[in-house]
Formats: sequence, structure tokens, C-alpha cells
Amino acid sequence: MGKYSAESEELLKLVGGKQNIAAVSHCVTRMRFVLNDPSKADVKGIEQMKVVKGTFTQAGQFQVIIGNTVAEFYQDFTNIAGIEGVSKEAVKQAAKQNQNVLQRMIAALAEIFAPLIPAIITGGLILGFRNCIDSMYLFENGTKTLCDISQFWSGVDSFLWLIGEAVFHMLPVGICWSVTKKMGTTQMLGIVLGLTLVSGQLLNAYSVATTPASEIPFWDFGFFHVNMIGYQAQVLPAILAAFCLVYLERFFKKITPQVISMVVVPFCSLVLAVIAAHFVLGPIGWRIGSAISSVVYAGITGSFKILFGAVFGFIYAPLVITGLHHMSNAIDLQLIADYNGTMLWPMIALSNIAQGSAVLAMIYLQRKDAQAQEINIPSCISCYLGVTEPAIFGVNLKHVYPFVCGMVGSAVAAMISVSTQTTANAIGVGGIPGILSIKPEYMGTFAVSMAAAIVIPFILTVIVGRKRVAAEALDHLVEEVQVNPAETVSPSGGEVQPAQERETTTQQASSSQEKALRAYADGQVITLAEVNDGVFSSGMLGEGLAIIPDEGMVYAPADGTATALMQDSKHACGLVMDNGMELILHVGLDTVNMKGDGFSYLVTEGQKVKAGDPLIRFDREKIKKAGYPDTIICVVTAAGKAKNIQMITGMKAKAKETEIIRYQD
Repeated sequence: MGKYSAESEELLKLVGGKQNIAAVSHCVTRMRFVLNDPSKADVKGIEQMKVVKGTFTQAGQFQVIIGNTVAEFYQDFTNIAGIEGVSKEAVKQAAKQNQNVLQRMIAALAEIFAPLIPAIITGGLILGFRNCIDSMYLFENGTKTLCDISQFWSGVDSFLWLIGEAVFHMLPVGICWSVTKKMGTTQMLGIVLGLTLVSGQLLNAYSVATTPASEIPFWDFGFFHVNMIGYQAQVLPAILAAFCLVYLERFFKKITPQVISMVVVPFCSLVLAVIAAHFVLGPIGWRIGSAISSVVYAGITGSFKILFGAVFGFIYAPLVITGLHHMSNAIDLQLIADYNGTMLWPMIALSNIAQGSAVLAMIYLQRKDAQAQEINIPSCISCYLGVTEPAIFGVNLKHVYPFVCGMVGSAVAAMISVSTQTTANAIGVGGIPGILSIKPEYMGTFAVSMAAAIVIPFILTVIVGRKRVAAEALDHLVEEVQVNPAETVSPSGGEVQPAQERETTTQQASSSQEKALRAYADGQVITLAEVNDGVFSSGMLGEGLAIIPDEGMVYAPADGTATALMQDSKHACGLVMDNGMELILHVGLDTVNMKGDGFSYLVTEGQKVKAGDPLIRFDREKIKKAGYPDTIICVVTAAGKAKNIQMITGMKAKAKETEIIRYQD
């Protein structure tokens, strides 16, 4: 019998038995199930298991968070269940059975835009800054802008457009690259295809509307003409062209002998894809995209615009849960291309702010609950900065009513936004800093909408939550007393403490020796909330921090034993210290998908290590090219005998020297 045999039997029963498991795998912290019938899983029962830290469903996978002992748990589970685990890629493929056609399309769209979002947000911030210096008439009695009175700022404005143009006008290049990367075909061909869509030989897409039909350049093939029109900032033409290239390349690879494959496949694939893009797919994609943006624009500006805003503002947060919100990126970009701005994105930013305000109310309501605040505070900060997953999954959905109050506040704020025609120049940071992406003439109305998104959810959550929080605290106290009458719960919501030990706590704490963990890499130390990951940032696995590294090496932050090595991906390592404290060191986000390419372990499972010993070597350039951040996350998954653990962030750390985590032992 394994260590987790009893828990494995319980989990097997709660997920619906062996017959309900289509596939199972694990990563460094969680079990990944594909269930034949997800409704058969007893989610509440699973989350009540002591070994389980949380659950969530994503992309057709039911994921159960265990922590850094997941490898041992997984081994016991597969033995008990009598099934063989599969690779994470196989789980992804199997998970498609739990997704309908729309969900698969949305998932594909999300994967296409995910690596592009940082550049798009950067472009949005740049355009917002340019608006402040070249479009806001704040000088000489409101007649001149900063650029008008300063040659320096005029030069800055002109220079920044170099980046802004590269991000938005050349967007089809990024889209074609991302599609070929996702589909596993030749990425360089995707880049070349994208460049043919925005070539300087073509009439710029922004000039088409103002150019007489007789002056539009064309290719003359004798018996037919094709207009030479570019697709700057166009989304659908680029997506259609890229998928055409992908399937052409796959087709020619299948039918071409290996000896001439290097010549025939790229040549035939690229030439035919470019022909299809400019002759057929580009014009069709342009018209479809324009039709979609016209419908959305009509809804935002038409007679029922306030109703449209109310509905969109109310349902956007639930869309985030389902993943359907990823469609908004494409619609926003199309609106910007067609109407020189988007009124949809401001409502998205307001929805994020509203959910953050609901969490702010929970911070107030649970101000005496130290354990709850460990999740509430970082979740609120990250939400106000545009990352909603920690707030939605870690706080609001847990209690439900904050989530609904946030939806109501978002609806009211969206009504104000659309009624005042508040428009953004570009997609920006989806939170309070998003005001920089708003057109200068609408910054005031956006500020009013933002005030509504802050005040209304906060007030509603406090009103509804006063009785709810008190009731939850009472229920929790009753449960603890029923479990062990000899123990009581601390008023702060901390650990259960036996009555006979309470009097000596202060004396023991004062005699405890303070120790520290040293930086495991050179770089900037940040909070988990800044990591922008739904699981780590929410605190489901435990408290911790992260380092944005300057080099590709991870060192041991303390003496201990190396555990939880992922031999297929080599992107993470566990560390168990002598005092029982357990850590996970995780390189990057979603780097498990790289399947170990660019990673190598410098230790073996069970090896004793000293503080400063190298654990993992990784290639930062390969991670960057794969489209993933290389932030190194450290999570304390079990405290052991350590007490009063403190995270030290917001500084530049020197590996092996800088103290980043202090605790008493």
C-alpha cells in the first residue's frame, strides 16, 4: 500500500470511478483528468479532501491541485485505479472530447493571441502616452499640446510611432507566426506570409476608404485583375491565410518524397498560400471582419446601446470563466481597424475593475481573518492591474455573492461608458491603468465609469456580505469544535491551537530562531500576484514569490532534499528542508509544453543539496522564442515547523546572497 492509497481510492470514487476517466496525467503541482462525463465528478467532495488544495476546469481538463507531492500521489492513484497515465499532450488531445466546436475554436483563438498580448498591450500604452502629449490641449489657454510647445516631446511622439506602427500595422505578421507555431508547422513561412499581407508594395489598408477605385493599384494578369491591397491591422484575413498555409504544408509533406521535401514543400505551400490570401481569403476575411465589427458597433452606438452595455458588462466576467472572452481580442482589433477606436475594450477594463472592487470589499469584511487576507490582498492588486483570474477563482467565486455584486457594478459602469461613447485607441492594461489607452476626450467619462465600477461593487458586497461572513465564520467555528472539542480557532482565522498550548505560544515564539532563504536566481523579486497565473497568483498552492531572472540558472535557496523532478519537462523542482518546509521552484509559465527543450536538471531525485547548489539550467532565449515568460516561481507548499513566514519582494536580488523569505524555526 502506498502513502496515498486511501486518498487515491477516495479521489477515484469522487471523480466517478475508473470508467469515467478518459485520460489522466500530472504536472509539477496538479493531477490532470479528462472525464468522460464531467458532471459525475463530486467537486465539493474532492475539494474537502485534506490532500487537495483546490480544483478547476480548463480547456476540457479537470485539474486537481495536490502540491509538490503530486508525483507520489499520481503513482499511487494509477496503481489503485488500474489505469496507465498518458503524456500531457495526450491529455490535451483527449480533452477535446469535452469541448464543443465553439469551445475548440475559442481555445484555438486564445492560443493564437496569447503570445501576442504583451506586444498589443505595449502598443496600446504607447498610443495612450502619445495621445497625452500630442492630442491634449493643455497649454496656452487650451490651444496647444505638449508636442506643439516642445521639440523634444515632438521628437518622442514621432519616435514612439515606430513601435506603435510595428505592433498594430504589422499585426498580421504576428498572427501568421503564432498560427504556424500553434499548429507545429514552419514558423518562418508564417512570418513571410504575414509580411506579404502588409508589404509596402500594396495600398495601405487605412488608405483604401479614401482612395478612388480607379486609383487602386492592381496586378494585371491579362484576362483578370487583382487589387493590390494590404491588410494592415486586419485579423481574420491573417488567420484564414495562416491556416491555409498550415494545411497546405501538411498536405505537401504527406505526398512529397523525403528526398525533395526541403524544396517542394515550402515552395508550393508558401506560393499557393500567398495566392489564396490575396485572391480569395483576404477579401473574404476582410468582409467577414467588417461585418462582425459593424454588428458590434451598431450595438454599442444604436438605439439600444445602453441595454447592450448593461448586458455585456453583466456577462463579461462569466465569459472569462468559460474562456469565451478571448473572442473579444479579435473583435476589438477589428473595431480599431475599421473605426479608429473601440468602445468594447473600455467595458472589459471596467468589468475587471468591478471584480477587483468586490475583492476589496472582502478585504474589508475579512479584515480580521489573516488567512483569507493572504489571498484577498494580492488578488485585488492583480485584478486592478488587469489580471482577473486570482480574484475570480480565488475569492469571488468561492463566496459567489462578491462575483454577482461585481457583475452588477460592471453593468452600471458599462451603461455609463456606452452612453457617453467612451472610446479607446487600443487594447491596453485591463484595469485602472487602462485609462492611458482611452482617447483624451473620453478620459473624464471613463474616470466616472471607473468610479462606478469601484464604488457600486464595494458597497453591494459589504451590504450582502456582513451577514454572510459572520455566518461563514460561525459555521467554521462549529465545524472545528465538532472535529476536536479540545481545540479552538484563533479569532484571526489562523491555525487551530490546542487549549493547553495557547498560554505558551508567546514564550515559544520569542525563543524561536529567525532564519532565511536566499535568492535562488539573480533578478527582480516580485509578488505572486504579479505573476499573472490563475493557480500560483491565487495562492491555491501556498504563499510565495517569484524572480524575473537575469540568467538561466536556478540555485537551491536552502539546504534540503531535491524532490518532484519532472523528467519529461525538467522545468520544476521540489525541495524538502530538514524542518519539514516544502518548496516548489517552477521555471516559467506553461513551459511544461516545451517538453524539456532548453531545460536540464543538475540534481537527481532524492539528492541532498546545500544552499546555493545549482538545481536547473534553462535557456532563456528558447523560452522567449516559445512565447512563454521565464519568471521563476517559488511557492511554500508546506510550512513544516516554520512559523511567521515573510516574503520579501520589490527588490533586485543577488543569487545565493539576498534574503527573500524569512521565518522562525
